[in-house]
Amino acid sequence: MKTLGIDIGSRNTKIVIFDHDKHEIVFSAWQATQISATGAVDELLQKAQKAGAAEDIAVSCVTGYGRKMYTQADIIKSEISCHAAACYFLFPMARTVIDIGGQDSKIITLNADGSVKDFVMNDKCAAGTGRFLEMTAMRLECDLDELSRLASESDLEIPLSSTCVVFAETEIIGLLATGNTVANIARAVNMSIARRIYTQMAPLICEPPIVFTGGVAQGADLAFCIGRMLATDLLIPPDPEITGALGAALLAI
Repeated sequence: MKTLGIDIGSRNTKIVIFDHDKHEIVFSAWQATQISATGAVDELLQKAQKAGAAEDIAVSCVTGYGRKMYTQADIIKSEISCHAAACYFLFPMARTVIDIGGQDSKIITLNADGSVKDFVMNDKCAAGTGRFLEMTAMRLECDLDELSRLASESDLEIPLSSTCVVFAETEIIGLLATGNTVANIARAVNMSIARRIYTQMAPLICEPPIVFTGGVAQGADLAFCIGRMLATDLLIPPDPEITGALGAALLAI
């Protein structure tokens, strides 16, 4: 049996088609979220149909920022449940999940069976989210992939004191004006996010192994900074962008 998982995020929309008999992903894709919640989903499904993967889908499940706006799905699930299910499927030993999305960040602790033990969510401030990285990349005149590479070349750690994206942007402009290198500023931003995540985890009992997921997890230097802050290596899914959609497909039955 095949199920369709849909994750409509604030920045990107993702789909996963999962074959429960073969226990594997048969199709996955993502693209920028459009003004209409259905637009990006329809385009992604057309790609799945062209690939011959969209036949005989039994059930669909939607999650993410725009989940309530997409009425064609059979089931709606929370992002917390979906990320927990996917990370447990990929890493059965996982006990903590860090998910950083475009506009929020979530810390989820798991029981031994993969069920959600507890969670905290930051959706009130853009600091510690993908939006912070997008602002930084814009100010440093590079794309997000380049931002991670630049940060890995840092040779001096400089503090970034602002905990608000608006104030941090002003601080970054000041750091550039005083001759700090782009690489060192990029690393300062990643360390700032890592400290923010560390603080966000404080209310929970977070145990390793820790999975780092969400589109932001594609940035190797940020993963390095968070791992250093937590004094542990992070587990990262093969395609962290689609984790929520994978969880939705898994929970569709």
